[in-house]
Amino acid sequence: MKILIIETVWMGGARYKFLEKTLLTTFSILPTLQAREFAAITPKHHTVSVMNERYSPIDSDTAYDVVLINFVTSTAPRAYEIADTYRKKGVPVILSGFHASALPDEAKRHADSVLIGRNEQGWLSVLQDIEKKKLQPFYHTPPYNDSLILPPTNISLPGLVMTGALEATRGCPYRCEFCPETNIQGGASFYKRPIPEVIAEIKAIPQKTLMFYDTSLTIDPSYTKELFENMKGLHKKFFCNGNVDVLAHDGELVRLSREAGCVVWLVGFESICQNTLQAIGKTTNTVEEYAQAIRNIHRNHMVVIGDFMFGFDTDSADVFEKTLKTIKELQIDVADFSIFTPFPGTPLFKKLDDEKRILTKEWKYYNMGHVVFKPKQMTSEELLQGVQQMYAEFYTPVSSMKRILQNLNRGLYPFFIVFGRNIITIMSSRRLYINKK
Repeated sequence: MKILIIETVWMGGARYKFLEKTLLTTFSILPTLQAREFAAITPKHHTVSVMNERYSPIDSDTAYDVVLINFVTSTAPRAYEIADTYRKKGVPVILSGFHASALPDEAKRHADSVLIGRNEQGWLSVLQDIEKKKLQPFYHTPPYNDSLILPPTNISLPGLVMTGALEATRGCPYRCEFCPETNIQGGASFYKRPIPEVIAEIKAIPQKTLMFYDTSLTIDPSYTKELFENMKGLHKKFFCNGNVDVLAHDGELVRLSREAGCVVWLVGFESICQNTLQAIGKTTNTVEEYAQAIRNIHRNHMVVIGDFMFGFDTDSADVFEKTLKTIKELQIDVADFSIFTPFPGTPLFKKLDDEKRILTKEWKYYNMGHVVFKPKQMTSEELLQGVQQMYAEFYTPVSSMKRILQNLNRGLYPFFIVFGRNIITIMSSRRLYINKK
């Protein structure tokens, strides 16, 4: 069969300019991984094309036997539009991703079948059932066990791809109440790939720089230390996610990450307020440990990219000023600021929906840049303007230059990563966050 796999990324019809796109593919974690995993596990007697709408429009005139669309909540309207177009042509359409997994009945109205969860095994069943003309409406994620195979993802994609990607582990047992990934079917199960298999995949990836898409490489420190030991000498540079508790207290793991080639730790700090962390179930974070975690990373000449969200019920209007002061003191190299978004399928979405505080279910606004619910201790406008102000004040040219220069002594990769991410944000933050209504 001739198969099209679409990793839908749609920004209201806008596409990145050449310089922005080049910087993004060089210094960030684009493109996403899921499409590659589906493509990689597809039996070789099929012909597979992988497309990403961020880079090029979908050519709906080309004939395909099956179309798989993987998408998130904010791209649901576009995913459904594409799906409807192909179904009108008589082409079977399969939908997958966090949103389809959270609202499978909604997704099914635009599809012949829905893959629920991170479900490569279900994709194989879909292909077999299509050939048998016995396609089922839903394919649920099987329980994780040692026989589960996560496919290698060395798949050619259109465009210039500077960063390779892979998973060593999958799932997260912590299930933060805002997280759409760990609250889907099977998302809280934690699975570890055999380390020799991961090392073989790393060796096969042509890119010098890699991104581990693992929810966190600090969930099982013993496994991760063994992985890092085996990565020494592979001459790769990589990004990975980690939690504060381990990064603050396990100096050996941090040191081994640097020796293995790590140049960036991405850390979901989420908030500088301990009561907020407790309210949202972020049990791995203790605010008093933030500074130690960052010192450990910096001491080993690596970069800290911190994620922060605003708008939780414990947040009042003064949270922005307090956060800005704190993260400057912590000397975080790159920071991402977002509006808390209650994604379907999460406990916080249900809570706010039950309280009649969801302002809209137009999914295109669920991109962490719009206010889609009624905040408790501030107005919607105060929340939006607060996040905009965070970007404006953290990414001033002077502040950004200071952070860039501070990374000169950490090596070429850390320097260029901080340079690229700061410049990208200065260029794109106005378009993405300013004047949104």
